[in-house]
Amino acid sequence: MLQIDGLHTYYGEAHILQGVSLHIEHGEIATIIGRNGAGKTTTLRSIMGIVRPTRGAIVFEGNDLIGLSPDRVARRGIAWVPEERRVLTNLTVMENLRLGKLGARRNGAGSEIEEVFEYFPQLKERIHHEGRHLSGGEQQMLVIARALVAGPKLMLIDEPTEGLSPQLIETVTAVLQRINAAGTTILLVEQTLEVALALSRKIYVMDQGRLQFSGTPDELRLDPSIQERFLTV
Repeated sequence: MLQIDGLHTYYGEAHILQGVSLHIEHGEIATIIGRNGAGKTTTLRSIMGIVRPTRGAIVFEGNDLIGLSPDRVARRGIAWVPEERRVLTNLTVMENLRLGKLGARRNGAGSEIEEVFEYFPQLKERIHHEGRHLSGGEQQMLVIARALVAGPKLMLIDEPTEGLSPQLIETVTAVLQRINAAGTTILLVEQTLEVALALSRKIYVMDQGRLQFSGTPDELRLDPSIQERFLTV
């Protein structure tokens, strides 16, 4: 579904991604994990066209994404859920979701808002509440829901559990599993190893702009040296 080969991305003089290659299959959850500053978010931003790689290839369903603007990438069926959440705080839950519908890809109308509320019943109870009055967990649910109503084929989700209580982490991860089971492929950026192991079919470990490991959760569990070198504080 998504193939990235030899990706190099800079911020000014800083060489952030240094030859990153990863392959995401239809219907899977894959996770990029690593310490702060490893290049995880830059990978997602490069896919979305927010930053432009200097070398390498990004191919989605056979189509080259390099050079496309973020809105054109979104029209191909890729949704981005940023780490900063970016809820429009002066708009209600419903108004935020209606904005998400505007991003529906041309060859599909996306999901109906009522369908999305099946994943997030708590949001339905707050349908007329402005974003500023939502808790951190509710805001996280809203940005995932807002991306989902566009009917994406692939969701890029950056740190969805950051700052959440253990109970909310369970809620969010359960919803991501349901979304995936319904047919949406997910590429996740995560810092918490337990979440990555529980959710993923494939895990990539990144450090200083390079991939240091690619494999299944079981393979990572059996390689404590990778965990010690690249994932411990």
